Amino acid sequence: MEIVALLNHIAPHITLSDEERAYYATLCKVKKVKRKQFIEQPGFVSKNRTYVVEGALRAYFIGHDGQEHTISLAVEDWWIGDPGSFFHQESATLFVEALEDCVLLQLSYENEQLLLEKIPAFERFFRIRWQRIAIMVQRRVISNLSLSAKQRYEEFADRYPTFIQRIPLYIIASYLGMTREFLSKIRNEKINAKNSVN
Repeated sequence: MEIVALLNHIAPHITLSDEERAYYATLCKVKKVKRKQFIEQPGFVSKNRTYVVEGALRAYFIGHDGQEHTISLAVEDWWIGDPGSFFHQESATLFVEALEDCVLLQLSYENEQLLLEKIPAFERFFRIRWQRIAIMVQRRVISNLSLSAKQRYEEFADRYPTFIQRIPLYIIASYLGMTREFLSKIRNEKINAKNSVN
């Protein structure tokens, strides 16, 4: 059952009674989406927090130059969405697109308010999540400002090997702030260097 994965994700951070776990399960809904389907788009308000049970997704925006800029990626046991739109219940700025067929669990804005009122421990869980996200964003900004493109790719590949295996190259390039051609060159150099050693 999909909710088990989410409850296991939460368990290390807060302790819930069986009754609280059951209540939380009633507030979440399962959503299945196909590859290339959008779950959020600019011009629409983000209605849900989204947890990934199966699949891979990305969040991105399109710049004035028409280029896609990937902001975040998610696979199993990750969350994804447009946090500004969700928190303020205002028009989204990001597209959130399925890169594979996905099974998701969603908690609506209204149900989250009910959850926080009934089970205040979730305030702690969401705080821990946002602290982790703030740290990830800080690391990414520092990486973009201080590392070369090659170093950024190597750091990303070391930290997120699953993404390297499952996310298309052009999206990884967009996430790292470089062209697909430049990233291909970096990867080829790395492969050639490895082959020459062997």
